[in-house]
Amino acid sequence: MSSSTSEAAEAGSSEFLTRVRSFFSENKKAIILGTAAAVLAIGGAAYYVSTTRPLIEEDSDPEKGEKKSTKKKGKKKRKSVKDKDGPILEERKSKISDSQTSSIATDEPHLSIAEIEALPPEERTKMAATLKSSGNAAYNSKKFTEAIDFYTRAIEISPKPEAVYYSNRAACYINMKPPKYDLVLRDCDEALKLDMNYVKALNRRAAALEGLDRLKEALRDFTAAAILGKFQDDSAAQSVERVLKKISTTEAQDVLKTREPRLPSHTFISSYFAAFRPRPTLQFPESPSGGDNTLQLALGALSAMDYPHAMTLVNEALEQGISWDAGKAEALNLRGTFKFLVGDSTGAQGDLEQSVQVLPSLTQSWVKVASVHMEQGNPAKAFAAFDSAIAHNPKDPDIYYHRGQDQQRYQDAVDKFDRAIELEKAGPQPMNVLPLVNKGLALFQWKQDSAAAEELCREALTIDPECEAAVATLAQLSLQKGNIDAAVELFSRHADIARSEPELINALTYKYASQAQVEFMKNYPSMVNELGQMARSMI
Repeated sequence: MSSSTSEAAEAGSSEFLTRVRSFFSENKKAIILGTAAAVLAIGGAAYYVSTTRPLIEEDSDPEKGEKKSTKKKGKKKRKSVKDKDGPILEERKSKISDSQTSSIATDEPHLSIAEIEALPPEERTKMAATLKSSGNAAYNSKKFTEAIDFYTRAIEISPKPEAVYYSNRAACYINMKPPKYDLVLRDCDEALKLDMNYVKALNRRAAALEGLDRLKEALRDFTAAAILGKFQDDSAAQSVERVLKKISTTEAQDVLKTREPRLPSHTFISSYFAAFRPRPTLQFPESPSGGDNTLQLALGALSAMDYPHAMTLVNEALEQGISWDAGKAEALNLRGTFKFLVGDSTGAQGDLEQSVQVLPSLTQSWVKVASVHMEQGNPAKAFAAFDSAIAHNPKDPDIYYHRGQDQQRYQDAVDKFDRAIELEKAGPQPMNVLPLVNKGLALFQWKQDSAAAEELCREALTIDPECEAAVATLAQLSLQKGNIDAAVELFSRHADIARSEPELINALTYKYASQAQVEFMKNYPSMVNELGQMARSMI
């Protein structure tokens, strides 16, 4: 391994994308806020999927009263139709007093259109308000059919359309068994025509859309509800997360069913292998088997950086059979590495664990097992693998390098990346661009210098257009700057080249969350300035 390659090892490995994702998710506020505010700085980018709450049904439709408490800021359990006293429906302030409405009988017979039109507007308003109150009482008693009748009569009698009557009737439809989602949509559409800022109607329509599996439309409405509600209702934000997860996970699974496994860019593979120090040359038996000879060819292709050929040969070597333990462990290590690089984490884990069963002292396999666990989001198992590596070979520096990558010594890291860039540019091989990307991320984490980070990522992509780490980082930086159109394009590009299911889901999550906000800003252009103020107050 050249000194250039050795220094480039400091530029990171496949764990880099995990660190990119972790950094942005740890510094999150809300993607539904951050990307909508063009002036938003670090601290407001990544609203990352994390919940798996069930589909909204009865307990998702309760309504809080118009009055909002300012005394308690903690989480408060929302009322549901399952609660003893039932949920509270929308109670927008009436134009007439309670004493006026109480004098009107709720058992007023159904009037014809002619009889209704003959009534004075004030009398019709009073009757509609009373019918709404009766509907609320029936709803709280879980008498949804009766409540629907009251709200329908209120809609018919009211001298002008009232959004609240449609929204409350939608609440009845969504709580019926089974829910009547088509009627929920109809009433919520009417309510939102009258008041496009009606958060409760947005939430109800979103729940119905989700129930009908129209998930992208549901995401649109939940996103709008969360923003218009100024993030005071945790359930709206959780709904955004839930629907994003459904969309991204389903699409990722569909993509991976038809996508042929493929290696990432030459740069990515080179940097991964360079992240491990050279080990003694493998000693082959005096009388090698056919599988032994094929393994030797595979290792030769690996040294020549002919990665596709090396992957094919090591597969053949294991199929043919390898005659001694050290060779078998090495072959399993290499095949597991290639599986990891094409995104088959499960297969990689199996090969790498089998490798250390055959030869427990093979530290590199333990470290790679840790990498697989880290990518799968299981740090406890990752550190357990590191502990096993230390137990078998406590003096191997690779263990401590990989375990200590995230120490956040930024000045030292930038100096090392600068040295790696210098050596890479002077070397005879095609440049490994990961030092550029790593330096950009370090500068962003250290000094929030997004301009420098973006410039370094773009330089990396001019050299290696398939560098997944550069695309992923640049997409996140565009999101931070509020350049949503560019972010959507980059997240789409990241999804096209993502090598693993977690990275594909991550890219799709940000893509669809960003698209939902683009639609929100088109529908609510007057909210953009207010979003900027909200974002700055949350930083």
